[in-house]
Amino acid sequence: MGLTSTAQDTEVMAEINITPFTDVLLVLLIIFMILAALAAPPGFQKELPKKSNTPNQINLNQLHHQIDVEVSANNRIFIDGRQTTESRLYDDMSNAVKFHKENANRGYTTHISLVSDAGANYDTIIKILDAARQADDDDVGFVTQ
Repeated sequence: MGLTSTAQDTEVMAEINITPFTDVLLVLLIIFMILAALAAPPGFQKELPKKSNTPNQINLNQLHHQIDVEVSANNRIFIDGRQTTESRLYDDMSNAVKFHKENANRGYTTHISLVSDAGANYDTIIKILDAARQADDDDVGFVTQ
């Protein structure tokens, strides 16, 4: 009984081990994720315009027929000249939008003009924008000097 051995393949292996390459890529990914989180600004920096006491040249009819929202420095909110609280903001905004939509034939528009003092909290501005969106009104403009 004779043993025959098979001839070993003398060709070069064409397979590449990509495990070390994958490890390096994962480490780089983790490093970039950490650096991106550290480099991002902590929040949105706002610089609202200061309210001027001199009115701009606006047609008086236009001024009365749009939704006027004002925010004072101590975060008091006025919608169409009536003061509201943050708890009633969503209801009052939807009532104002509803009133303006119902009276569109008399020249009322649902455009919201937001006049804010520079000292007002950004959170209050966000709540007003959210209340407008909830009332199905995306036409909001910031009044500047």
